[in-house]
Amino acid sequence: MKIRPIVLLPLLLLLAGCVTPTGPAQAPAASRPAPSPRQAARAKPVVPSSLLPRVMVIMDEKSLGTIATAEVEAMAIKKLLAQNVPVVDQDMVRANIARSQQMLIAAGDNRGAAALGTQFGADIVLIGEAVAKPSARRISDTNLRSYQAVATLRAVRTDNSATLAAASEDVTVVGLEDVSGSAKALRGAGEKALDSLLPDMLSKWTPGSAAPSADAFVHRVELTVGGVDQLWKLKAIRDSLRGRTSDVRSVAQRSYTAGVAEFSMESALPPEELAEALVLSPPDGLKLQVLDVSGGRIQARAVAP
Repeated sequence: MKIRPIVLLPLLLLLAGCVTPTGPAQAPAASRPAPSPRQAARAKPVVPSSLLPRVMVIMDEKSLGTIATAEVEAMAIKKLLAQNVPVVDQDMVRANIARSQQMLIAAGDNRGAAALGTQFGADIVLIGEAVAKPSARRISDTNLRSYQAVATLRAVRTDNSATLAAASEDVTVVGLEDVSGSAKALRGAGEKALDSLLPDMLSKWTPGSAAPSADAFVHRVELTVGGVDQLWKLKAIRDSLRGRTSDVRSVAQRSYTAGVAEFSMESALPPEELAEALVLSPPDGLKLQVLDVSGGRIQARAVAP
C-alpha cells in the first residue's frame, strides 16, 4: 500500500513543531552592560533629612585682603541645601556673633567651635577662613591683574569636638577689576575646598554614633561667678560643683581674684541647661543669678538667699 505525499506533509509539519530550535547561547549576566550613571543615580536611595546633620557655617572671609565678604559662606549654604542638609539660620548666627565677637574668637579651636555650635543646636560646625589678594603689578602692558585666593575649611562635630573633615585650596585667576577679580578667586578656592570637604564630612557623619548618653560629658564649660567675697562662699560653690556627679566632672578652679571665681568643667548638659540646673539647685547658703550664657561660658553672680 502506497502512502501518498499529500498525507505525509501534515505529519512532517507536526513532527517539526515538536523540535526545539537551537539558537545562540544567551550571554552570561556578567557580560551584560552596566547601568548608566543616570540609572545608577536614580537607583541610589535618598538619605532622609532626619539622618543628616544640622550644620552651622562660620566663615571669616576677606576680599582684597581686608574687605569682609560672604562668597564662600553663600556657596557652602547653597551646596548643603542642594544635598538636603539642614543649615542653621545665618541671620541669627551673624546677629549673635556681632553681639559678642568673643564667640567667633572662641571658635578658633575645636572645643570653642563645638560649644558655639551646641548653642545654636548644630550637629556640625563648618568653620573656615578665606582671603583673596591681587598681585602688585599688572600683566605686561595690559590692565589685567592676577588675583589669588586661599580657602581653609574644617568640619567639627559638636558632641565630641572631633574634626570630621578638613580641606585647604588655593586658586589664581586673571581679572580686569579688583572687586570682581577678588570675588571670582574666592569663589574658585571656596568651591574647590567645599567639593573636597563636604563629601568627606557627610560620609563620616554617623547619626547617634557619638551622641552623648546620660553619663557622657561632652560639653566643655567655663563658669565665672562674681560676688564671692568670702572664702566660705568659694568653698560652697566648689563643693557644690564637685558634688554634681551626674551633671559635671573634672571640675577645676582656675582662679579667684577680687571676689570673682573661675571654674572649668566637662558637662553632660549644654551650657544653657547647666545654668538652669545651677540656679535651681544652688550651693548651700547661696543663690546664683545667671548673667550671660554664650560660647560655652556661663557668667553668674552669687547672692545671699
